[in-house]
Amino acid sequence: MKLRIAGLFILGALLPCAPAMAAAGCGGHGTRESMLVNTAWLAKHLHDANVVVLAVGKKDEYAAGHIPGSGYLESAELRKSTPPAVNDALTLELPPVEQVRDVLGKAGISDGSRIVLYSTADNATMTARIYLTLDAMGLGAATSILDGGLGAWRREGHPVTQDMSVVTQGNLQLCPQNDVVTSLDYVRSQVRKPNTAIVDARLPEYYSGEKIPPQRRAGHIPGAINIPFASLLDESGRMLPAETLQQKFAAAGAHPGEQVITYCHIGQQASLAYFVARYLGYDSRMFDGSWQEWSAHSELPAETSAGAARR
Repeated sequence: MKLRIAGLFILGALLPCAPAMAAAGCGGHGTRESMLVNTAWLAKHLHDANVVVLAVGKKDEYAAGHIPGSGYLESAELRKSTPPAVNDALTLELPPVEQVRDVLGKAGISDGSRIVLYSTADNATMTARIYLTLDAMGLGAATSILDGGLGAWRREGHPVTQDMSVVTQGNLQLCPQNDVVTSLDYVRSQVRKPNTAIVDARLPEYYSGEKIPPQRRAGHIPGAINIPFASLLDESGRMLPAETLQQKFAAAGAHPGEQVITYCHIGQQASLAYFVARYLGYDSRMFDGSWQEWSAHSELPAETSAGAARR
């Protein structure tokens, strides 16, 4: 059977030789050994019957050249559609389960599939958002991201093609998880709580309040720490080594054993921080409404001191 692949995003330094892993059943989360795979692993398993490889990014990037056998996953199809009349709707929210199942089925994913996501270009946060969506639907343990994405695949001498694969409709059942995405009320209840680190994944100028997003307030959630999403990747788009990431989280104030809640502007940059936190073994959540929702509630405080203490 021909492998179906869809491009997602480029993350960093994976274990150099990830073991072959069978697809997990629905439910649970990935581990450090399964969440990230390198190009050598993918080249070896590219034609495994249960492997579905999907590209994430712009469709013209996929058309210009992609991993042989891979399919294309349209990220816009994996977000909740909002009627134009709803003025206070959030920009980016998880879609209904039925919508996710239909989109993944069209991409060739079935029960028992091993899903590999890769980025067609500089789409790390977009790919991470797709991973988070699949994790929330119970497919986290069966999903991996290709470290470095299509860029790494090309640089390491693997072939690309413009041929389009024929995709066989998949059939799968989803089992939504309640420990991936969290709500405004939950985040509010965890402000300055012991053993909880609220991580602002935006760039430092937004975190500090020096720069104000359009139609938002300045600053950050009180007590939040700043771990910018861009600081989690190296210059080539690979995820930094696990030891470096762990030191980065600890230095910012997220210590082993704590729950990590990530947020950003609308919930995309925070998806990368969520992925990394899960990869490091934290009990991780992502605040889907992020600063867009928090800032809209004028009764909620905002902190603008760049050096604010977490506790």
